[in-house]
Amino acid sequence: MDLSMIKFDANGLVPTIVQERNGRVLMLAYMNAESINKTLETGYTWFYSRSRQKLWQKGETSGNVQRVLSINYDCDGDTLLVKVEQTGVACHTGTYTCFDGRRLDSNEQTDEILPTVLDDLYSVIEDRRQNPVEGSYTNYLFDKGLDKILKKVGEETIETIIASKEQTKDQIVYEMGDLWYHCLVLLAWHGITPAELLTELANRRKGGSYHKFVGKTGARPKD
Repeated sequence: MDLSMIKFDANGLVPTIVQERNGRVLMLAYMNAESINKTLETGYTWFYSRSRQKLWQKGETSGNVQRVLSINYDCDGDTLLVKVEQTGVACHTGTYTCFDGRRLDSNEQTDEILPTVLDDLYSVIEDRRQNPVEGSYTNYLFDKGLDKILKKVGEETIETIIASKEQTKDQIVYEMGDLWYHCLVLLAWHGITPAELLTELANRRKGGSYHKFVGKTGARPKD
């Protein structure tokens, strides 16, 4: 295949950005001419490992393969952008993306990290739904169906309430984490993404409809 438009570096490599179809950047790796050709031939990503000095297929041992949707090169031809459909997680540390909220500066913004964390967890849940794993609790919930999921949401809500009444901060955080997880499972059951939920909340903020909850004084008005 003619790769004359690609500008490889002195080692015959070109940096490659891997992006999920939802727009999330998953990882950066390197390709050479051989790995590009294998990627095009197989429809799954192949890269060149600089440390091991050999080709490797993403997900070859973990099963977290990347099905290629498109391959583009930039204006200078010295960087590739590969859009994929990710199975499971992309990062070797077990997170959905290698760019999971780490910041170079010291002013870490938790409000920016939260959507990332929710997306990462939701992606794992959705992957379990589409690619069942034996012994997975998430698959157990999907197998049991909507009534089981709703029951767990109800149970975790009650446990969160109890923790709140007991004024135990650590337990509140723990139980709320369980509640949010089960709520994400419920969203996945209905095919609703966290992005859709966050968009709804953002639209309410822009539309001023939050006032019906808090009012001008910060207290919810009486019915």
